[in-house]
Amino acid sequence: MAVSRPSPVHLSPTPADRPVFVIGAGPGGLAAAHALRARGIRAVVLEKSDQVGASWRQHYDRLQLHTTRRLSALPGLPMPRSFGRWVSRDNVVRYLEKYAEHHELEIVTGVEVFRVERAADHTAGEGWLLHASGGRELTGSAVVVATGYNHTPRVPEWPGLDGFGGEFSHAGRYRNAEPYAGRDVLVVGVGNTGAEIAVDLMEGGAARVRLAVRTAPHIVRRSTAGWAAQYTGVLVRRLPVRLVDRLARPLAKISTPDLSAHGLARPDTGLYSRVREGAIPVQDVGLIDAVRKGRVEVVAAVEGFEDGKVVLADGNRISPDAVIAATGYVRALEGLVGHLGVLDGRGKPVVHGSRTPANAPGLYFTGFTNPISGMFRELAIDAEKIAKAVARALS
Repeated sequence: MAVSRPSPVHLSPTPADRPVFVIGAGPGGLAAAHALRARGIRAVVLEKSDQVGASWRQHYDRLQLHTTRRLSALPGLPMPRSFGRWVSRDNVVRYLEKYAEHHELEIVTGVEVFRVERAADHTAGEGWLLHASGGRELTGSAVVVATGYNHTPRVPEWPGLDGFGGEFSHAGRYRNAEPYAGRDVLVVGVGNTGAEIAVDLMEGGAARVRLAVRTAPHIVRRSTAGWAAQYTGVLVRRLPVRLVDRLARPLAKISTPDLSAHGLARPDTGLYSRVREGAIPVQDVGLIDAVRKGRVEVVAAVEGFEDGKVVLADGNRISPDAVIAATGYVRALEGLVGHLGVLDGRGKPVVHGSRTPANAPGLYFTGFTNPISGMFRELAIDAEKIAKAVARALS
């Protein structure tokens, strides 16, 4: 892998000769760097850790892509067939390492970018100044922000948490069930991460596993008779939301059982409506059977902590040995680009892919949506669109 040392980058004063800086060496950043390089544009990837795919290396052990191998490859390099249909975490990391090496990407590790702003000589939408660790100030013709959807763990401000008598951690620190064998564990949150951790704990020997649910999720089979759920996601991606919601209701009744008797009622909102709000359906990797058999108990949402116990929304108080908060992440872009007026009220970029904010031309974002058609697939598409837009802007 072509990795340069973390050192100042000396550039020509001519805007067209300045590289495009890509912030983040995850799948989105690597794909964008290759697509730019393929168009003859120098792209320098800046990564704060010491290796590519840092966030993927930190995910729990049993994680697999919920999208198929064929539809998860990045531009210019297929994923090996030996990885199987559902690619494991470790193989995703191997693929990202190979991707950077195969495409001879220019990656600078150990450099964290803290702030992006217009360069002092910024004219006609050209020139960006990056303030980075070590006092570095780097100037480029464009910037691609690819710091990741799962950037900073989010923990709700539950009252009384400091007084909880058991062990508390965010799901981002969870690796496997071994430390929880024989223990009573509460998992908070029923997204894909919470659902899979609950199943992993159950299979890994936890004495009791409870899953706290605030809003019942849509649950879909990862694959039915060989037809991956992702294929359906790709087909309906551009259809009207209400139409997809209507089509999804009867299919859900056919493909997934009613778990209302076990505390997990069918959602009262449409599947695609929820996706547009940021809630991706839970792909079943054993949760349905675990709930039906009582091996994962569904309980009410967590409201807070009191006297060392967990207070649930239905008034019950429970005393698990450990609580794992699968409560999601925040993008943490405010310090980096918040001053540029390019984020919405939830801290997400107002545009992504080939589009740049009207007040910040040359600033691109990738990987900050959670599409029903698959993250890796959309990152690959965005990379090509961004490279095309940058080439057009620099011509």
